[in-house]
Amino acid sequence: MTINAKDVYYRDLNERVREEIKKGAADVVLDNVNGQRYIADGLRGKATITINGVPGNDLAAFMDGPTLIVNGNAQDGVANTMNDGKIIINGNAGDVLGYGMRGGKLYIKGDVGYRVGIHMKGFKSQVPVIIAGGTAGDFFGEYMAGGILVLLGIGKKKNEPIAGGYLGTGMHGGVMYVRGEVDPRDCGAEVGILEPNEEEMAELSAYLKEYCKDTGHDYGRIMKEKFIKIYPKSSRPYGRLYAY
Repeated sequence: MTINAKDVYYRDLNERVREEIKKGAADVVLDNVNGQRYIADGLRGKATITINGVPGNDLAAFMDGPTLIVNGNAQDGVANTMNDGKIIINGNAGDVLGYGMRGGKLYIKGDVGYRVGIHMKGFKSQVPVIIAGGTAGDFFGEYMAGGILVLLGIGKKKNEPIAGGYLGTGMHGGVMYVRGEVDPRDCGAEVGILEPNEEEMAELSAYLKEYCKDTGHDYGRIMKEKFIKIYPKSSRPYGRLYAY
């Protein structure tokens, strides 16, 4: 099922997508998308939506099951509180990705903006995963409470930092893996840095193989460089600042 989104108001486009999926469409293609917001928000099921163009803010917020393939860049707020499903962005993405994300996977081929993975938490047995192929802005993994956050730094310039400042500030759960090195002075005081063990690398490797299959990156090239693990040193880093 193909829908031409050119000059279509975002509410009308989203209503059309919902109608087609309700009728049983398993594959929906949206052509000429240009900033329409809220695509796939709250959708459930196993449909695949291919987006040709640049979707607007809050793509896949509260989504629970579908797969989205974005052949272009994405704006801010992707996967806000997403519960399940997969999003593949074959380009760059903006700020506040995966806010409060509870489950599912968000794979970005290129760079990401600020506050990626903020408050990402997981839910019960669910483990949300975000993998970004390029570099990130400030506050990567801020207040992270669960899940897996990966930053690969593919294509970054020599001496360019892989992420901005305040990496993992307020982090109190989950784990981050960064390919290469980070300056501890750029990290929040709440986190520590270690080398991943064999079990952790095996889990990371499985996710990266899937990521490379979805985005076209070279798995062998990625694995030639070592990873570091960034973890929270406390489950309640600000406990003494609040009344009990």
